[in-house]
Amino acid sequence: MSQYVHTPHPHTLERLEHKDRPVKTKDVYSEKATTRFNAWLAVKITDGVGTMWCAYVFAAIALVGLPAALKPGGEGIIAWIAQTFLQLVLLSIIIVGQNIAAASSDKRAENTFKDAEAILSEAMEIQKHLQAQDEELMALLKDAMAKLPAA
Repeated sequence: MSQYVHTPHPHTLERLEHKDRPVKTKDVYSEKATTRFNAWLAVKITDGVGTMWCAYVFAAIALVGLPAALKPGGEGIIAWIAQTFLQLVLLSIIIVGQNIAAASSDKRAENTFKDAEAILSEAMEIQKHLQAQDEELMALLKDAMAKLPAA
């Protein structure tokens, strides 16, 4: 019988019991229906605006206003670039970049999650191995003690 008793960390027990997966965007939606809808709608709009196709459409829309900006009395080319073109086009391009960064971050998080699961499994196997060794050592000790001459 081993003198050591393994006491797993509470989080380890919870992980073994639930076998959760990494948190995804949809997992953080609130339980309240209106908040859930607003979050869903915001993600859908972000997904739509955060495409290069949307950036191309915004660039075309901005170019429609270019002739008016260049006319005498118009806002001028610098103002048009700063207030119209950059704001419309860069909005989508920035979101595209953020989506790419978020996707790579999600992939790293997924890999970290898998690594943690593997380490947890290995640690549990080490505990089993140590328990088996303890039992074998105790059996050897009992056997050796039985072979000793009686005092």
